[in-house]
Amino acid sequence: MATAKKAAAKKTTDSSTKAEAPGAADMLNPMKNLKAMTDRLQELNLTGGAGKLLESGQKDLQALMQANEKSYQGLQTVVQRQTEMIKNAIAEWQTAAKEMPGKDPKANLAKLDELGRQSFQRAVDDIKELATLAAKSQADAFELVRQRIQANVDEVTKMLQRK
Repeated sequence: MATAKKAAAKKTTDSSTKAEAPGAADMLNPMKNLKAMTDRLQELNLTGGAGKLLESGQKDLQALMQANEKSYQGLQTVVQRQTEMIKNAIAEWQTAAKEMPGKDPKANLAKLDELGRQSFQRAVDDIKELATLAAKSQADAFELVRQRIQANVDEVTKMLQRK
């Protein structure tokens, strides 16, 4: 019985070595897989590839840093402008309070009404200005990243066209 099993095992081993398709044991053998992968990698033309990858990575980081800087500068501009707007609004309200005409409630109410309308319109205009500043800042930062992505796509396209 033991000899029958050995003979069957030998028969399957002999038949698997004759076939060109790798068996399960071959596929699980890490040394054969590593050798095959090494052979394939040696066939690739990677002349200067590591240097190009490093250079590309550096350019990517530079683009991200520049985009971050643009975004930060835009945020600073928005905050500075908001501060100016608040200071101006406070100064106007202080001036209006000092210039209130005497004790006539109707005149004071009319003056406050007009001041409120002007302040509301100015606030709407200021919001538009701040939104425009923020949008421009983000668009500038995004453009830097977009240009770098396009450069990466162009580099890959050139590499693929050489083959």
